[in-house]
Amino acid sequence: MITKDADTAAPAAPAPPADEPRPDERKKKRRAWDEAPRWQIYVPLGIYLLFTLIPFYWILLFALRPAGSTSLVPWPMTFEHFDKVWTERSFGTYFQNSVLIAVATLVMTTLVALAGGYALARFDFRIKRGFMLALLCSQFVPGALLLVPLFQIFAELRMINSLASVIIAETVFQLPLSMILISGFIRNVPYSLEEAAWVDGCNRFDAFRIVVLPLLRPGLIAVGSFAFVHAWNHFLFALMFLSDQSKQTIPVGLNTLMSSDSVDLGALAAGGIIAAVPVVVVFAFIQKWLITGFSAGAVKG
Repeated sequence: MITKDADTAAPAAPAPPADEPRPDERKKKRRAWDEAPRWQIYVPLGIYLLFTLIPFYWILLFALRPAGSTSLVPWPMTFEHFDKVWTERSFGTYFQNSVLIAVATLVMTTLVALAGGYALARFDFRIKRGFMLALLCSQFVPGALLLVPLFQIFAELRMINSLASVIIAETVFQLPLSMILISGFIRNVPYSLEEAAWVDGCNRFDAFRIVVLPLLRPGLIAVGSFAFVHAWNHFLFALMFLSDQSKQTIPVGLNTLMSSDSVDLGALAAGGIIAAVPVVVVFAFIQKWLITGFSAGAVKG
């Protein structure tokens, strides 16, 4: 009888071909290929940062150095340009009007887009596809084309030279995109959560308010921030619908600082900083929720 020795060694695994690298060598090559030298990362970032910060430094330089100075350092520092635009150029009034228009546009756009977005996300009706297509196509229409019909409507309603006309125009201009975004955020919320609330005795409105609305906070902040920034920076509607100087906004006020024969660079730079500060402060506070809102809207639930 043929017996096999118990301590016979198992056959060795075949060695890789001589020209094929070992797994550890392939990992090292892949890591060396993926990891670029530090200078290839920091040099482009440094150049981009330089081109980004130089205009901001130039604005600060003109706003903070005395009139007629050619120094590249704002010293001695002065705030005469800020005082000039805030008091003599009525930027205090422009600032209040811009805040009122931007906040009112934010509230109206968010509320109407929330109702419309919920209808698009939760209900099926015949013209739903056509309505969504119309909302998307409306984004290709420039705001300048809306000036004539909106002006005629506001003239018939006797709303010309009223802040309400600008608020309504800004809301109408922001609603299509805001409604589409809100509907996407609501679709990411499972419908079973609302059904569970109905079983517990809630009606549709209470289920939306208690269950869905808290989950939409990042999306609402993202939509509201877009509406606020657009209404704050928009120039055309305020220029066309408001004639009294006491009802003008910050962008129109900046335009008054430039004339055909001269430009007050110090006052213009100070006015630009006043116009930029609220937007920077708002985005500094909502940055975390804004990024979360973008991520929630980009992933289909």
